[in-house]
Amino acid sequence: MNAMETKIQSLLNLMGGNPWLKAGVVALVALIAAYVLTGILKALLKRIVTRTAFEFDDQLVEIIRPPLFYMLLMIGLSIAVRITPLNESVQGNIMATLQSISVLVWMVFAIRFAKIILHAVANRQDATGFIQPRTLPLFDNLATILAIAVATYMIFSAWGIDMTAWMASAGVAGIAIGFAAKDTVANLISGVFILTDTPYKIGDYIVLDSGERGEVTDIGIRSTRILTRDDVELTIPNSIMGNTKVINESGGPHEKYRIRIPVGVAYGSDTAQVRRILMDIAGDCGKVCRYPDARVRFRAFGASSLDFELLCWVDRPSLRGQVTDMLLEDIYNRFNAEGVEIPYDKQDIYIKEMPERSS
Repeated sequence: MNAMETKIQSLLNLMGGNPWLKAGVVALVALIAAYVLTGILKALLKRIVTRTAFEFDDQLVEIIRPPLFYMLLMIGLSIAVRITPLNESVQGNIMATLQSISVLVWMVFAIRFAKIILHAVANRQDATGFIQPRTLPLFDNLATILAIAVATYMIFSAWGIDMTAWMASAGVAGIAIGFAAKDTVANLISGVFILTDTPYKIGDYIVLDSGERGEVTDIGIRSTRILTRDDVELTIPNSIMGNTKVINESGGPHEKYRIRIPVGVAYGSDTAQVRRILMDIAGDCGKVCRYPDARVRFRAFGASSLDFELLCWVDRPSLRGQVTDMLLEDIYNRFNAEGVEIPYDKQDIYIKEMPERSS
């Protein structure tokens, strides 16, 4: 940069004249040079990235020009300011302002750059690390906070503000806020662990230890939202979600959900006939999965019935109630049609002798 300033200064010495005119010429030349050079660089980079199979490098080329353009422009403006006859105090304030603008421009670039890289890593086919589509919001927020913190420090440094006292005050204030908002901090920490450990994700059907069952609609830093089958939304703090037993019905090797239909038939019924009827009903139901296969199990000799159980699978846990309704209705109609008795509780009263009639 010093060599560039020396060359520009020697060129301006040849021009002579008003220093304000020289400053204007330098600013104009810097503007034109920044526009032309960044345009040429972008065109060259586009020709290079078109030969690659990646998509994120095309996005990087689109965002690289603005910070380079403003960097070259700010260098030219800084030289122009030094040429002017302004006093050192005014020049220092203008230079600090230009540096602050440059820092903000590069801060925006850093945030956009981080988002592109994080999305590229999260969307890769073999995504098995911490950065995955469901944990992407967490890392996006962390990258944004880090970029803002660094930019704030650099802007304070440009204006000559000592950050030591500010950091000490922030530390004391952080401790006080931590004690005052310990529940909120606990929710935030639990939210980070939920997003990284991923015991459930958006769209999963979960059952809480307290009995609530529903679909996860949002996983935030502070709370998790669940939509029940009654279309009632539950908002549960993450500190509770992190310390309770959660059954994820959509978890495991696949999202399919197993339905169990208990069926009781009267003693003396043909067990082979009962098995055939139940298997036929499961096979005729269009919402029952063909794989894994449906099956029938003879579970127990009940107090007044032979206890069977029809086991079948549906594609999603949300279909449990609908398919259970269809299967129960078909079972009842088929049993009636084929003469299979469904027992029910009944009591027989035996009277040993009639009481004598009073006189």
